Amino acid sequence: MTDFIERGLEEIKRRNLYRQLKVVDGEQDATIRLDGQEVLNLSSNNYLGLANHPALKEAAIEALDRYGCGSGASRLISGNMTAHEELEQRIARFKGTEAALVFNSGYQANVGIIATLVEKGDVVLSDELNHASIIDGCRLSRAAVSVYRHCDLDHLEGALKSAPAAARKLIVTESIFSMDGDIAPLREMVELAERHGAMVMVDEAHATGVRGPNGAGVVAETGLGDRVLVQMGTLGKALGAFGAYVAGGGKLKELLINRARSFIFTTSLPPVVLAMAGAAVGLVEKEPARQCALRRNTEQLRGGLGKLGYTVGGSTQIIPVMVGEERPCMELAARLLESGFYVQGIRPPTVPPGTSRLRVTTMATHTTKQMEQALDAFGHAR
Repeated sequence: MTDFIERGLEEIKRRNLYRQLKVVDGEQDATIRLDGQEVLNLSSNNYLGLANHPALKEAAIEALDRYGCGSGASRLISGNMTAHEELEQRIARFKGTEAALVFNSGYQANVGIIATLVEKGDVVLSDELNHASIIDGCRLSRAAVSVYRHCDLDHLEGALKSAPAAARKLIVTESIFSMDGDIAPLREMVELAERHGAMVMVDEAHATGVRGPNGAGVVAETGLGDRVLVQMGTLGKALGAFGAYVAGGGKLKELLINRARSFIFTTSLPPVVLAMAGAAVGLVEKEPARQCALRRNTEQLRGGLGKLGYTVGGSTQIIPVMVGEERPCMELAARLLESGFYVQGIRPPTVPPGTSRLRVTTMATHTTKQMEQALDAFGHAR
């Protein structure tokens, strides 16, 4: 009866898609101890190096003393604590919106938001390279899904024109795409949405903390805060904590509290996590030098990889080094790891077939010397 499990694993291995967990022993930092080996970490979303910052630790200890450990229930039962309210108020100020609502993860946020805003008979217009959580949110909503070519405004406009006139229309995009490191043309997308009566939702998971005024994201950077219905972001990447948020209008928050199943039917985040996130927002606002350091390291690494002959993409802290097929991609990652540099190989189904790549990410806490060492390693590995 369970033979399918073994057959499934054999098929995954045959296609060079088998994955195994690696173990990090110690703190998340620019260098980590991975499966017993000291390596330079070039595969982290801890972009600003806040995951082990003393301010976050102190905030966590204070919250532990004040609130204890768990929240005890979902937000609508008895799990809505002062810490939740305080963080949401802080995020709303940070994002420049009327309100904010905290979710337990980016995945839960995207699934819950989309299924709340649209339903059967409506239309979701989704970029073909959107994150899996957005794809699953579209499916669960039961709305018709129109997938437009990556950042292709003409294709998007055509889909908007062909959408039923009576349906609600929702355009969903990432601001910084997680595997390609490029930025969506948000201004033009919002203008299209306004012409065709569509709502816009922007996933700022990889932009929160690293782009825009005080790290508020690409929506804020482009001055579109009043024209984007939903801004979603995570607390566990550049902010170094855990969880996610939705920022927007007060009525939107009310609707999500009453309709978003992934918010309603789950135990709320513990106060310790919320306190860490609040401390991280404060650091991002007070220390813009971290964004500058991240950009400097990114420019050094991206420019050097190009000079070495690698095909690199993106324009952000996410640098895809394109390889193509699965096996050579993973072999290149293995050679770099042997040299003490951890770069994760990305294969289907995370990316389309034939586009396997190394997903290289920089951190504000990397040094110029470490970037030079990484480039030397890439040169030898090639």
